[in-house]
Amino acid sequence: MRGGHDRLSANSGEKSVSVEKTEVFGKDEKPDIGTVIGIDLGTTYSCVGVFKNGRVEIIANDQGNRITPSYVAFTKEGERLIGDAAKNQLTTNPENTVFDAKRLIGREWKEKSVQEDLKFFPFKLVEKNTKPHIELNTGEGNKVRSIFAAEEISAMVLIKMKEVAEAYLGKKVTHAVVTVPAYFNDAQRQATKDAGIIAGLNVMRIINEPTAAAIAYGLDKKEGEKNVLVFDLGGGTFDVSLLTIDNGVFEVVSTNGDTHLGGEDFDQRVMEHFIKLYKKKKGKDLRKDNRAVQKLRLKIEVESLFEGEDFSETLTRAKFEELNIDLFRSTLKPVKKVLEDADMQKKDIDEIVLVGGSTRIPKVQQLVKEFFNGKEPSRGIIPTRPWPTEPPSKLVFSLENKTPETSSSST
Repeated sequence: MRGGHDRLSANSGEKSVSVEKTEVFGKDEKPDIGTVIGIDLGTTYSCVGVFKNGRVEIIANDQGNRITPSYVAFTKEGERLIGDAAKNQLTTNPENTVFDAKRLIGREWKEKSVQEDLKFFPFKLVEKNTKPHIELNTGEGNKVRSIFAAEEISAMVLIKMKEVAEAYLGKKVTHAVVTVPAYFNDAQRQATKDAGIIAGLNVMRIINEPTAAAIAYGLDKKEGEKNVLVFDLGGGTFDVSLLTIDNGVFEVVSTNGDTHLGGEDFDQRVMEHFIKLYKKKKGKDLRKDNRAVQKLRLKIEVESLFEGEDFSETLTRAKFEELNIDLFRSTLKPVKKVLEDADMQKKDIDEIVLVGGSTRIPKVQQLVKEFFNGKEPSRGIIPTRPWPTEPPSKLVFSLENKTPETSSSST
């Protein structure tokens, strides 16, 4: 038997390989820990699953949705909001509404990606201990300003997911498995574990999203040895992993990607396009008004967008592809790299799995299919229904939904 089950060391955060297939869920080996939940902590959306009555349930939140926006906001009265309620604050209270914390977690202030994000975030980023931190008004009447690390914001989202699970189960939850992009470095993985600790969770395992996705597709049930390429393009991160699956045992042969590429970047291109159009037509710079920019982020056709003036434009699929074609094509470079690192050719790949909302973009699907000489990828797992047989450790995978085709929306 070659290789083993992909997992991460609970202490060091370094990837290790075990020759035995380990199950976290399903068997009550440690009854004192209670029910273990699986959490997909996404850049744009998060979800939580639990193994109950022989099946997995993706648990709906208090709004009836099985995916929750990874947003945190503080109102003018000092109330903290998380999830859907926080996202609703974006157009009226953008300076105190935080999103995309996953793009900052475990990063250094001086990193190019952080400096690029500074230009577009409506909330204030500051440097503290060489790390990017978020500065917000958190007191009544905006009189109190607080500084948060990215893992503290992520912890708030994890708390929300924990509460969603507890409301469904009717009991306290203390243990969880959390997914991360396979390309996350040690600092990012440790910061994610730290977020779990802050949220009051014992993170039993950090599992790579591509591995979880491959199992969610049931590829571990297929007979014989299979080479599987998982192409995971979500809201803020991009991973390519090449896995070998043999009798349910996973070996991560190679991995590559970009921890700062996803639907948010495609949306940003669209926003920049319309900001330029607005300036050309109206002679005014939208960037001077955070609220106007966030209105544009949420909806392209906007009444009274800026200084009482309306703005309406059409975005065709062709234009959307033109604005982002270089980013779409850039996803193929990591695909080539994982094949090279694994010493494999395109013909050696048995299954191609597309994961993440951004893989719903037709041009992305087309490019991947063409790269593999017409081989049809597997896609289309619906994240809003339960899987009947697999436990959460085999379920949680990237759920970012960022797929503008004929119009642009950041949701």
